[in-house]
Amino acid sequence: METRHLKYFIAVAEERHFGRAAVRLHMAQPPLSQQIRQLEDQLGTQLLVRTTRKVDLTPAGQLLLDRGRQLLHELEALESDVQQVGAGATGVLRVGFTGTATYRLMPAVVQAARRALPGLRITVQGEMLTPQMEAALEEGRLDVAVLRPPVGSGEVALKLLEQDQLVAALPADSLLAGKGPLDLADLSSHDFIGYPGSSAVSSIVIDACRKAGFQPRLVQEARETSTLLSLVAAGMGIALVPMTARMFSFQGVVFRPLRGLYPVDLAVAWNRGNETPLLNSFLALFDSLPTFPAVDEPE
Repeated sequence: METRHLKYFIAVAEERHFGRAAVRLHMAQPPLSQQIRQLEDQLGTQLLVRTTRKVDLTPAGQLLLDRGRQLLHELEALESDVQQVGAGATGVLRVGFTGTATYRLMPAVVQAARRALPGLRITVQGEMLTPQMEAALEEGRLDVAVLRPPVGSGEVALKLLEQDQLVAALPADSLLAGKGPLDLADLSSHDFIGYPGSSAVSSIVIDACRKAGFQPRLVQEARETSTLLSLVAAGMGIALVPMTARMFSFQGVVFRPLRGLYPVDLAVAWNRGNETPLLNSFLALFDSLPTFPAVDEPE
C-alpha cells in the first residue's frame, strides 16, 4: 500500500463524495476513482459502497480509515522529527502528561530539559488518561509518560515521583463547603462528577467509595480536570480529585480534605525496550523537580 493511495482513500472516506474529495486533493475525479479501485484490488476487498449520491464505508473501509489516519499522523510526525534531527537537534522525545501534571510538572520538565539538554526537541501531549499513555508507550507513539499508576503492561517501566491524596471538590454554596475535613461517607447522598471509567483516578475513587459503604452516583464524566472542576463550579455535582487540582483557581469551587488516606500516585513511565542514553538523561531530570506540598492534616 502506497502512502498516496492512503491519502486518496482518507479524503474520499471523510468527504463521502468523490467529487469533493477530488477538489480537496487538487486532482480530477476519474484518476481518483481509478486510484481507489487499484487500492481495493491490491487489498482484495471492497472499501467503499458507491451510489449516485454518496459514498459509504464497508467495515473494512472503516478500519482502514481509523488506522490510516493514525498511520499518516505518525508518518508526518516522523518526517518532522527526522528534519529536526537533520537540522542539528540531538534527538526528539514525545512526552505525555496526565491531568494536573500537564499544568504543574510539564513547564518545569520543559525548562529543565532546555537547560540540561539544549539540543533536545520535546513534543508534548497533555491531559491524557493512563490507558491512552500506556498503549502509546507500548506502540511507540510516546517515549515518556507522566501518569497515574497502575499500568498492566510488563513492557512499561515506572518510577514513582510522588504520592498525592484525594480531596473533595465542592460547589462553593454546598452545605459541606464551610466544614473542616470530611468523612467520605458524608458525600454518599451527592451527585458525582468523575473522570472516565477507564482512568486510574476513577478506579481509585470508586474503590474508596465502596469501602466507605456506598456507590457514587455519577451524573457526568469529564476527561480534563479543568472541565471537571468547571462542572463542579456550575453546581452539577461534587468530585473527588487529586490534591494537586487545588492549583486551579476556580471561582465557585471549594476543596476540602478527607479523613483517612486515599493515595493517588504519580509516576514517570517509559517502554523498557526503548531505553537510550538520551532517554535516560531525560528521565534523570525528574529527580530535581519540585513536588507538591503535602495535604493538610485532617483534624
